[in-house]
Amino acid sequence: MQTNLPENLLATPAGKEADRILRSCVHCGFCTATCPTYLETGNELDSPRGRIYLIKELLESGKASAITRRHLDRCLSCQACETTCPSNVEYHQLLNIGRTALQTVTSESWYIKIKRSIILTVLGSKKLFRVLLGLGCFFRFVLPKSLARQLPVKSKLPLNRDNPRILKRRVILLEGCVQSSLSPNTNLAAARILEKLDVGTITMASENCCGAMHYHSNSQVKGLAHAKRLTDQLIVALEEGAEAIISTASGCGNFIKDYPGLFLENEEYRNKALRVADATRDISEFLAAEDLEALHPPTGQTIAFHSPCTLQHGQKLAGVPEKLLERLGYKVPIIKNSHLCCGSAGTYSLFQPAMAAKLRRNKLTTLEEISPDAIATANIGCQCHLAAATEKKVRHWVEYLADIAESRD
Repeated sequence: MQTNLPENLLATPAGKEADRILRSCVHCGFCTATCPTYLETGNELDSPRGRIYLIKELLESGKASAITRRHLDRCLSCQACETTCPSNVEYHQLLNIGRTALQTVTSESWYIKIKRSIILTVLGSKKLFRVLLGLGCFFRFVLPKSLARQLPVKSKLPLNRDNPRILKRRVILLEGCVQSSLSPNTNLAAARILEKLDVGTITMASENCCGAMHYHSNSQVKGLAHAKRLTDQLIVALEEGAEAIISTASGCGNFIKDYPGLFLENEEYRNKALRVADATRDISEFLAAEDLEALHPPTGQTIAFHSPCTLQHGQKLAGVPEKLLERLGYKVPIIKNSHLCCGSAGTYSLFQPAMAAKLRRNKLTTLEEISPDAIATANIGCQCHLAAATEKKVRHWVEYLADIAESRD
């Protein structure tokens, strides 16, 4: 693709990166076959190729219309297009640059600004979210089923979080913003499994938000600030002897692995981010390299596994959790169109509810047609989004591994 970016933009790291990515696109259209929004609307501007043209026009002219914002905002950031792109176009990085530029040349409506501010304030504050969630649990009996199904249940997992045994190996177990309250069993299950493998877990008392929700919700400045603070916290924890940073939320893990791309114009933090990203592992990635002999009795249950976009397209870990579940006796059938997004996509379902509902309906149809005993996934957003519209139990896949660990005690 030919480009004509202004010299002042090309003089910046972001401009150089955008120019490189734009030039790598050959207009082939392979991306349209795997783009969830394009498959729904048939509109070229709702495809990665169409959005690339919109970003190119935005960066070259320094101007953008309401059409540009509409179609960039409608992008799920699922990265399915990157998985199928023969030219290895780093679309998500270009999208980040484009969305940042968009904020400087156009303005959202006051309603959207207020809505976004409220949502990000609540979701980005563990304390505030926990208080509001507590109220929701108290009044669970009057809530619609779609909301009640997303509320947490009390854990029955025994776990000695103080790790009285001296364990030579230690990892940082990220809590995340909403997962620790919405699905506390997830990290309890992960810590339980790691304990069985003689791996101790470290949690940070005042863990900062990773910044993904803000950054992907047109609040890049705040998102970057969150990313800086968490980077500093993780560097300290790594220097204290942790061998890895473990994330049980694939969205958080994917974003942290992308930290180096956020600090193109800050060499100090880019170097820190490289170290943090290199140490970050999804829980499936970590467990795949471990001896799971302690967790091996067969179960025979059939699990419909939804692979989050941030896991299969972002982190390139498609099939890893499924193989782990199969190693431990679960039946995990292949799901039709498993590469397509469920519609959660962070805060996407809150700002694009119609499209998110369509994609969820499509996803649940393919998950439920195999008549599973339960549904599993690897990201808290997907878990809640799917649970809101099905009677099937939806849990993080590590909870099924913890079921096995508990059965052996």
